Amino acid sequence: MTDHALDDAWLVVVDPQAIFASPDSAWGSPFFTAAMPRIRALAEAFGDRVLVTRWMPTADRSTSWGDYFAAWPFADQPPSAPLFDLVPDAAGLSRHPTLDLPTFGKWGPELEAIVGHGAHVVLAGVSTDCCVISTALAAADAGAHLTIAADACAGSTAENHAAALHVMGLYPPQITISDTASILA
Repeated sequence: MTDHALDDAWLVVVDPQAIFASPDSAWGSPFFTAAMPRIRALAEAFGDRVLVTRWMPTADRSTSWGDYFAAWPFADQPPSAPLFDLVPDAAGLSRHPTLDLPTFGKWGPELEAIVGHGAHVVLAGVSTDCCVISTALAAADAGAHLTIAADACAGSTAENHAAALHVMGLYPPQITISDTASILA
């Protein structure tokens, strides 16, 4: 990273939850285990400027989310279900409470109020091709500066991860694709 480096940037770790990390989950990323040590290294470097998000199954079923949950009934459980817990390695990444939202993208007034308008945000987490890309594009539209820690993100497949990185890479200068070592350098 350039300019202020880590001085004023925030790390947002998108949805490091059992439902997206467990090999037993229909939504589990086979790459999450490899990404987690990089996520932890970034979190250590960012200190108090780390925020962890969680996807929660609380969306209005009278909208297209009703069709979504009909297609994925295993995820249509109460928010207290263990599927939605943070993975053990993600517990304690942030001193802030998790930001729990019923949307793929986590950028919105709640997140912007924490990190600030026009903030520099480093994104890591899962899934690159769903919640990470949805967060990045909305944040860029809102005027944030994004750095995607590509090796600290986990996609549903290697191809989908690469495709999501390609799409996000089409949004310079709002979005920059990088890796953990470069961000920490």
